[in-house]
Amino acid sequence: MNFLILQHAPWEGPGQILLAAARKLKIRLQVARVWQEAIPDPLGFDALLILGGGANVDQEEQFPYLREEKAVIRRAVAADRPCLGICLGHQLLAEALGARVGPNFRSSVGFAEGHLTGHGRAHPAFAGLQSPLPLFKWHGYTVLEPLPAHVQVLMTSGHCQVEALSVAGRPHLLGLQSDNHAADPRDVGLWLEQDRQWLASLRDQKVDPAEVLARSRQHRAAIAGDFQRLLKNYLCLLT
Repeated sequence: MNFLILQHAPWEGPGQILLAAARKLKIRLQVARVWQEAIPDPLGFDALLILGGGANVDQEEQFPYLREEKAVIRRAVAADRPCLGICLGHQLLAEALGARVGPNFRSSVGFAEGHLTGHGRAHPAFAGLQSPLPLFKWHGYTVLEPLPAHVQVLMTSGHCQVEALSVAGRPHLLGLQSDNHAADPRDVGLWLEQDRQWLASLRDQKVDPAEVLARSRQHRAAIAGDFQRLLKNYLCLLT
């Protein structure tokens, strides 16, 4: 399988957990750094995987690359190509599906428990996964309810109402608000350093870097196992 990955910041590339899962599952990853290069045609790949980043979906003036990226995602969705969105990617995919995105009721940094909904338990990507699931969170915006009728909430948490979503009858369109692909302590430490200015600006949450790192060590094995299972399940949708 060949995945096109859209990356939004130098330090927020595919995380160690994603890289390890891709190697094991024999997925080739081609990364497009959208802020500095044109995006390849997504229809030439088996799936489009959209990562997170510091931009918000409504900041096209500040981040002009969002215009091209949104057009690429809309094209992939219109062609019914597999799309897997993570964090900002989840929000961009949701917007392409007609949902609204805006500030969450709280900033969400650190770890939380995700609870599968009825739709989530029935979704093939979550087959074999036990609810609640540990989630690594790093966002201030969210997909807002109510959702369009064709969009289903697959997971929720105390941090965010729409932790995962998909489309009825199109399970290959999948959004995940959490950044579990980068929950390895090596990635978490890098994010804490690179995003320290944003973290310091949060008014509703005081982030303790030592605690976040400790919890990444505590949850890494479980999150890595869950992510690999989810990605393997997702591949089954494409074959």
